Amino acid sequence: MKNTRQMVMHQRRSGKTTTFNAATPDSDAQRDRARIIHSSAFRRLQAKTQVLGVGESDFYRTRLTHSMEVAQIGSGICEKLKQKYAENDAISTHIPSYFQIEAICLAHDIGHPPFGHGGEVALNYHMHSNGGFEGNGQTLRIISKLGEYSDHDGLDLTRRTLLGVLKYPVLHSEVSTRLLSAEDHLSAFKPPKSIHDDEQDVLDWILEPLTSKDKATFRSTKTKGGKTKAQYKAFDTSIMELADDISYGVHDLEDSLALNLVTEKQWREDVLAVLNDNSVIMQKERFYTEALFSGQSRARKHAISKLVGHFVEAIEVTEQNLFESPWLDLQAQLPEHIEHTLQALKDFVFKHVIRSSSVQVLEYKGQMMILKLFQVLSENPEQLLPGSTLQKYKKADNPKRVICDYISGMTDNYATKLYGKLFSPDTGSVFDKV
Repeated sequence: MKNTRQMVMHQRRSGKTTTFNAATPDSDAQRDRARIIHSSAFRRLQAKTQVLGVGESDFYRTRLTHSMEVAQIGSGICEKLKQKYAENDAISTHIPSYFQIEAICLAHDIGHPPFGHGGEVALNYHMHSNGGFEGNGQTLRIISKLGEYSDHDGLDLTRRTLLGVLKYPVLHSEVSTRLLSAEDHLSAFKPPKSIHDDEQDVLDWILEPLTSKDKATFRSTKTKGGKTKAQYKAFDTSIMELADDISYGVHDLEDSLALNLVTEKQWREDVLAVLNDNSVIMQKERFYTEALFSGQSRARKHAISKLVGHFVEAIEVTEQNLFESPWLDLQAQLPEHIEHTLQALKDFVFKHVIRSSSVQVLEYKGQMMILKLFQVLSENPEQLLPGSTLQKYKKADNPKRVICDYISGMTDNYATKLYGKLFSPDTGSVFDKV
């Protein structure tokens, strides 16, 4: 039975059998990884904002370099878990291969729109009543429908890769708790964590091998603070999310230090003051503080590497005892006191970098451009949409989704140039290729 389930988990949406070592799951995962790397959506990440605006410096991370680092951390987590649980077949046999976890990690951000979360809010403003928009939902849409490998199945990835990328197994309409109107403040359109209603068929296919009970539990929601959210994620997803969190908390901290966006005083007040004595940073406080704020890239990188290694080595696998399928029941997580340290770093970056006025101004500027682009393209599709996009628009059951796909696929630079071409009197020519 285990072999049958594994075969099903490595099936592609197209239903075609693989042509190279079809019986070996690693060959399928390797093919998924290759298709993601060679996709246009992945390449565009080099020109999409991670935290700081693209073009401000050539040092800090873009969405592309972030995704590559998440993949490296993800494979490092799997290596440590394979060593830690080598004698436990119930866990070790379900730890993803390096190709598998790298495919999932490399794909996890390819749906993010230009200008980061500002662009995400702007697109959901226009799509709220038309199936919604959310970056992770767009990732699933790209790899399952829009990618260039297949006419109907996107990059035509295996079920296990799609399940791993599926961070929130709920539809927009299931977690969008109230109707919004144009009179609501723009911040009200921050999208709920979900997939688009248009991808109901993809979600059904991903979960097809599961029992009815597992499907119902996996897709259940919880309400907290007035917000309805998904409750569960798959085992592979839990590894990917930890890799993402470590990269966000540690690597984005490195960028902020290198660009002098944070001070040692802020570090002491907002990190050291909230950590417990058993935190690795507090146990080696002098080393970390001196290395991180030394102004020397080698010392800073050494401390950053130590932190990443500390988090990776501490990760454990637990059984929830909620699901029949091990793909869902197993979860990777950090011990509570180590998770507290990582959260302190993430909060520090969020407060002093992401929420800083300089970053917020750029995000707001991008948000306004996306809002205006969507409005104008919707009002003038015949005149302004490229030919291939216009054909899809005319045939679509949900035409606004086609415009949303077009804009969300833009890089920051492409969106800026198109905005300038449309709205700046001294910009634009018939010879421009935007």
